[in-house]
Amino acid sequence: MSIKSLGAKIFAKRVRKKIEQWAAEPVETQERVFNELLKTARNTAFGKDHDFANIKTHNDFVQRVPIRDYEQLRPYVDRVVAGEEAILWPGKPIYFAKTSGTTSGAKYIPLTKESMPMHIKAARNAILCYIAESGKADFVDGKMIFLQGSPELTPKNGINLGRLSGIVAHYVPAYLQKNRLPSWETNCIEDWEAKVDAIVEETIDEDMTIISGIPPWVQMYFERLQQKSGKTIGDLFKNFELFIYGGVNYEPYKATFEKLIGRKVAGIELYPASEGFFAFQDSQKEKGMLLQLDAGMFYEFVEATTFFEENPKRLTIGEVKVGVNYVLLISSNAGLWAYNIGDTIQFTSIKPYRVIVSGRIKHFISAFGEHVIGKEVEQAIKEGAVATGATINEFTVAPQINPSDESLPYHEWFVEFEEAPRDMEAFAQLVDDALRAQNTYYDDLIEGNILRRLVVRQVPKHGFNTYMKSIGKLGGQNKLPRLANDRKIADVLLRVETEL
Repeated sequence: MSIKSLGAKIFAKRVRKKIEQWAAEPVETQERVFNELLKTARNTAFGKDHDFANIKTHNDFVQRVPIRDYEQLRPYVDRVVAGEEAILWPGKPIYFAKTSGTTSGAKYIPLTKESMPMHIKAARNAILCYIAESGKADFVDGKMIFLQGSPELTPKNGINLGRLSGIVAHYVPAYLQKNRLPSWETNCIEDWEAKVDAIVEETIDEDMTIISGIPPWVQMYFERLQQKSGKTIGDLFKNFELFIYGGVNYEPYKATFEKLIGRKVAGIELYPASEGFFAFQDSQKEKGMLLQLDAGMFYEFVEATTFFEENPKRLTIGEVKVGVNYVLLISSNAGLWAYNIGDTIQFTSIKPYRVIVSGRIKHFISAFGEHVIGKEVEQAIKEGAVATGATINEFTVAPQINPSDESLPYHEWFVEFEEAPRDMEAFAQLVDDALRAQNTYYDDLIEGNILRRLVVRQVPKHGFNTYMKSIGKLGGQNKLPRLANDRKIADVLLRVETEL
């Protein structure tokens, strides 16, 4: 055992103990964060506009600070981007994380000197919790790769602007720099396919022990490694110990990754976003990710079924229940206040508070009142794949409201298979049955002959990558929506399907 791995074990136990302390006092921890946030921001423009000085309770906060998404908060953000100080948080941000907006083009999410360290700390703690639980630490001596966006930053009114994953690259601890791949030059390559090829060249002969990234882009990396070496990833990297992932649900990719790797590798799921690092998998034995209650963020939760009502009830951590679909709101030390990040989550436990991401509040299908969410389609396709021997690379679902053959409307599933099902008809039926079992509204619509059974469209290999490339979103932090209430993606994919 090296000095580095021994030190990691000692440090991991210490960190794990601190995490257990605040996790054991969730309500008190969140109250402390809430009061600190309000006190710090009371003299900002936002704090004065919303009378932070007189907010004493969560109910006071609800009365004064409405729920906002980016568009609604944008008048304040625009002032920050223009260079004004003390608008949402004291002083100026140290970075803007640039993300893709749905209606407004680019979004600029502020990162402050208080919020940025929380991103780094959470990622570090995820690995340390694994070490503390498993007792394994030898992998810290090997090479580590984090597939991420370019670390090159652009100044904007004196504040550096870039992708979150690229900004994070500037914070890799000195003791990991010798272990970290790829090189800075390779990381700066903008074209994703060229970047993956360069990463393959740099890593193929190295002792890779930790590999991290969004599953679809790690899959591309693994496939190209396999093509070049003729080996499974597990054989190529004998000491590959830990796969760290986030951004999308891993379950639909799991069978493909097991085949590519060729052996069992431990995994850690993360829940990071430009707005904050919300949760990470703290145990290999328990379902869900530990919600970061002590990380400069105050959380509120709104039941998804009530979210679009005029004044939906906003709950705090002590009021939530296991298994309910909640819209996640945050107020943070980056200057976001009652901010709707767009995600829906469900609690898997409350002692401690662990969550899974169930979908996006705007990414659902409810063309007929069925309100099908991401978690439901992901579970349904998993059941269909397992039963028919299929493996899935990627998929997305859209409503078909006006079929050309004048039949009943249906949900149209566009699926890229690594291994096609033994029986496509049986696969479609199994997926539909699994969805009906989870969603009573969908089941009622099928039973009442309002909808007919879903239709599966097979997308050719690499078809989704072709689509993402065509819209300039191949690689990095970009993710394909699993659900849509329109056919913007579906109609493009139908054209791709004709290539089969």
